[in-house]
Amino acid sequence: MARCIGRLFVGVLLVLLTVSAARAAHPLITDDTGTQGKGKFQIELNGDWATDKENAVDGTVREKGTKVSGILSAGVRENIDLVLSTPYQWVDVREPNIGRAREDGFGDTVFEVKWRFFEQKGWSLGIKPGIIIPTADDEDGLGAGKVGYSTYFIAQREQKPWEFLMNLGYKRNENKLDERLDLWHASLAAEYEIAEHLDLVGNIGIETSADKGSATDPAVLILGVIYEVRENLDVALGVKYGLNKSGTDFSVLPGIAVRF
Repeated sequence: MARCIGRLFVGVLLVLLTVSAARAAHPLITDDTGTQGKGKFQIELNGDWATDKENAVDGTVREKGTKVSGILSAGVRENIDLVLSTPYQWVDVREPNIGRAREDGFGDTVFEVKWRFFEQKGWSLGIKPGIIIPTADDEDGLGAGKVGYSTYFIAQREQKPWEFLMNLGYKRNENKLDERLDLWHASLAAEYEIAEHLDLVGNIGIETSADKGSATDPAVLILGVIYEVRENLDVALGVKYGLNKSGTDFSVLPGIAVRF
C-alpha cells in the first residue's frame, strides 16, 4: 500500500508540473508580457488530461491525471496585472500487484503579479513574482503543505506574423513531501498567425525535477492552436509530449479565455 501511495504522489507531481501552463496563454507554458489594461479582467478555464506509464520490475505502472484550472487576471495599471489561479485535479494510479489508488481535490492556490517594465521596437520585458498558498490537502499529496514563492523573467519579440517568447524562472518549493526545494525553469515558445484570428503555437521547456530520486529533469514539447472567436473570447487546444522519461508521456490541453 505504501508503494501505491508513493506512486500516487508521483502521479500528482506529474500533473502539477503542468501548472506552469496556467501562467501563459493556454496551451503554452511560456508566458508573454501582455497585460489586461487598467480596470479590465480576464477569466480562463484551462484543462489538462495527462497519461503516463513507467516500466517497473513487476510490470507497468499506469498513471492518469486530469486538472481544471481557473485563472483570474485583473489589470491594476496598463502594464501591471494581478493573477490568481486555483486548480482542481484528479489522479488515478494503477500498479501491478499493488492495485489502484485514486485521489482528487483542489491544488495549491497561486497569487502572482505580472509587470511589463520595458516595451520598445517590438521588444518587451516583464517579471512575474508569485506566492504559493497551501490550500490543498498535503496529506493526500495534492499540495506542498507550506507557503512557497516563485519569480519568472519574461522576454517577448513581435515581428508579424511571428511572435517569440522566452521565460526563465525560479520556484522555492517549500513542502512536506520531501521534494527538492529549489526548482529552475527555462522555456521558449513561438506563435505564427496563419490566418486572421488564428495562431499556431509551439513550445519547448525544461524544469528541475521535484523528485529527489530523479537525475533527469522533465522536458516537454507543446503544439497547439489559439483561435480568437471574437475580440473578448479565445479558445485553444494543444497537445504536450514528454521528451524524456521524467516528462509526462502525453497530454491534451483545451482552454477558453474571456475578457471584459
